[in-house]
Amino acid sequence: MSLCLAAGAKFAKVVATTFTLIWTHSIEKTRWEEVWRVEPGGLVLQSARIKGSGAGMEPPPHARKEGAWFSWSGDRQPLEKLVLARSNAVEDWRICTSYECLPFELLLGKGTEPVTLYPCNLTR
Repeated sequence: MSLCLAAGAKFAKVVATTFTLIWTHSIEKTRWEEVWRVEPGGLVLQSARIKGSGAGMEPPPHARKEGAWFSWSGDRQPLEKLVLARSNAVEDWRICTSYECLPFELLLGKGTEPVTLYPCNLTR
């Protein structure tokens, strides 16, 4: 299974069945991580965790506190695509697989265009 990423006219493909998205909230400067699974019908959130809370980043009621992190399991239906905003105000999103972690800018170049993630078998 592969994950496709698109930003404007730029495109990248990541060979992975699971991946982790890591980013820093632009106001709170708090780290957030989500683990996703790529399925033929869409992207499935497996788990998420956030270091702290505030400014619209409150963990859900079923989250559990583990040290400085709030963690919870995914409880959504598969998403056909995931659209992520980019900003020059914080470090770029990072995508991690079992092989490596890379910032989006290494895959799609620098920019502030939204990035769309989707299983490569689906059209965006």
